[in-house]
Amino acid sequence: MFKKIIIANRGEIALRIIRACKELNIQTVAIYSEPDEDSLHVRFADEAVCVGPGPSPQSYLNIPRLISAAEITNADAIHPGYGFLAESAYFAEICESCNLHFIGPSPQIINQMGDKAFAKEEMKKAGVPTIPGSDGVIKTYEEAIEVARDIGYPVILKAVAGGGGRGMRVVNEPDQLRNAYQSARVEAESAFKNPDLYMERFFQAPRHIEVQLLGDKHGNVVSLGERDCSVQRKHQKLIEESPSPVVTPEMREQLNQTAVNGAKRVGYNSVGTIEFLMDSKGQFFFMEMNTRIQVEHTVTEQVFGMDLIKEQIAVAAGEPLRKNLEKFKIRGHAIECRINAEDPSNGFRPSPGMITSFHTPGGVGVRVDTHAYAHYVIPPFYDSLIAKLITHGRDRSEAIERMIRALEEFVIEGVKTTIPMHIAIMNNETFRSGKFDTKFLEQETILY
Repeated sequence: MFKKIIIANRGEIALRIIRACKELNIQTVAIYSEPDEDSLHVRFADEAVCVGPGPSPQSYLNIPRLISAAEITNADAIHPGYGFLAESAYFAEICESCNLHFIGPSPQIINQMGDKAFAKEEMKKAGVPTIPGSDGVIKTYEEAIEVARDIGYPVILKAVAGGGGRGMRVVNEPDQLRNAYQSARVEAESAFKNPDLYMERFFQAPRHIEVQLLGDKHGNVVSLGERDCSVQRKHQKLIEESPSPVVTPEMREQLNQTAVNGAKRVGYNSVGTIEFLMDSKGQFFFMEMNTRIQVEHTVTEQVFGMDLIKEQIAVAAGEPLRKNLEKFKIRGHAIECRINAEDPSNGFRPSPGMITSFHTPGGVGVRVDTHAYAHYVIPPFYDSLIAKLITHGRDRSEAIERMIRALEEFVIEGVKTTIPMHIAIMNNETFRSGKFDTKFLEQETILY
């Protein structure tokens, strides 16, 4: 097992990793930017190293400074968390060349699964259903016309190296294709330094379902159920839950086995997820694989009663999966609401600044993962996530009622937050029925 882990991240995920390490008796090193000096992950780590000023390229994305911090503190492993460098094959390679264990999959797997076209081909070979579309990268606009004609409109263009909705365009009619193709390539080049696109059939109202996977370095992979991430805003997840309210036991068994087959095909050896679109007929299609711990891993932890960060660290250290993992069964229902420092009544405008009052909810079945506290100053440089509120109940109805109670108890003053929006969603009849899709926020009147 590792002796000292440096955490190449900030915020709640850095604190979450520190907690897991403490329970494993592993020393921790926090890195931080100058504005994050008073963050809780700095206070609770065994050591801390400032890596630069606020902007991410000068601190959390500055690989030479991260490696130097690891070397001067004699860390033997790096945990990237999510975001920042978590899915950078280059960073993972640098870590390996510096004799630092990268806690995640191998650089080769990150690179392969980051190439959406390659990943889709590998999933096809593993028997995973894929969305009808182009065979890999579309090389010319003329080829885009042909592919769209073959699979039928509407279609969606996606960046091969993409994520988070960038480099993505929906095309409903042939007349829209040229502008969409050109603008998506420009956006992909700007965001990922790679303009390549591929095309798929666009589903008008799908559900977004993902399967949590855990693999080790001995060829073992297990599935830990699905999460429903259909409540989104501009392709960004807002609410996640496990299990999905529309996945039957029979569908779950098929979905889990399909995902495991896909992960084994590429030799996956860490925590990760395979994401699927589910159409109105209940058919699943591969969308992408995420080679990192996910923000929403907490709902899986709640229904399975395990610590995924601990499991991730163990397999990174070369340990085999625990023999009894396949016997773990879903217990009850869990929901996560992402609490962001944003003003939902004003176009979700970011709301950085000082939190003047901060009170977290509690009681049975309530979990709060956060790095915030009273008088904490939310810097303007990073993601606006300030807390994850998770509730667990014996069924979905109890988890929703518990979430409403917890949201009403959650007091954050001094900045605007998305708490009012989440309360409105929890009370929305369509959400409560479970019969919604990724267009939920566009189609429902959510008053907050």
